[in-house]
Amino acid sequence: MAKRVKSATKRGRATSKLQKPANSELVTLLDFVRYAVSRFVKAKLTFAHGTTDPVAEAAFLVCEALRLHPDQFETFAMAHVTAAEGKEILDLVERRVASRKPAAYLVNKIYMRGLPFYVDERVIVPRSFIGELLDSHFDGGDADPAEIESVLDLCTGSGCLAVLASRRFPNAQIDAVDISKDAIEVAARNIAEHGLEDRVALYRGDLFGPLGAKRYDLIISNPPYVDAKGMAALPRECRAEPKLAFDGGADGLDVVRRILDEAGPHLTPRGGLLCEIGRGRENLEAAYPQLPLLWLDTEQSEGEVFWIGAADLAS
Repeated sequence: MAKRVKSATKRGRATSKLQKPANSELVTLLDFVRYAVSRFVKAKLTFAHGTTDPVAEAAFLVCEALRLHPDQFETFAMAHVTAAEGKEILDLVERRVASRKPAAYLVNKIYMRGLPFYVDERVIVPRSFIGELLDSHFDGGDADPAEIESVLDLCTGSGCLAVLASRRFPNAQIDAVDISKDAIEVAARNIAEHGLEDRVALYRGDLFGPLGAKRYDLIISNPPYVDAKGMAALPRECRAEPKLAFDGGADGLDVVRRILDEAGPHLTPRGGLLCEIGRGRENLEAAYPQLPLLWLDTEQSEGEVFWIGAADLAS
């Protein structure tokens, strides 16, 4: 990949006149982050894959090059970088600018709730709000995590939500479904790396199709929900991801409607559905005015994830 980027850079002289700085000009981790931020801003990159701004993305790439967890950046921010490490960091920065691929694809890793997950171009880069809600919404009382015995993750992709669910619900068996053979392969790798083969079962198929009459205490889903207008305007970084994971039809709700229409028989009487739909709230409420959807907010989202209990869904 590095050779291809270097060749492309030579051919595209108009976009590559800015030379990399000598490593002697950049000393600490913080120096390299500052340089990367400048490159990213100048290149007008899009940040939507686990990081929300150029500073966070630069820190993520620097940490990955140095085999550090992102939480360790502040500890080592003023540490000196070796010449070999500096070269690896600068190569990553230039690959990010030249390819415009999500940073997670360049290092084959993304973090959710502090846990690392393997990703590549076979799956969407996970960035669901559901991970946060598993912690905040199921916090005891009427939603005791210990009482959840079965969980279904629809459209599992890389399997990250299934893994997070297994940690949040210690007594639960998890089923995870995806229609994509490629996604199932990536999910299997993540489940194995987290040592969860005995608790998470993978199914390839269309939504509830491969599950028969199984019922669950909790169904979670981050399905495709981008509408036609949004698909046409996807930034270049997002176009590197599988279209299947984005495309929700004309209004973005093709898959969401099917989940709502079919989820009832797959929920236990005490169960419920937690589903992320992006900015489709207005369309969904217009399509299902009879459903008492409870909209759950996170630190970075408002009205993009809904909860509905089995009883309300059945009625």
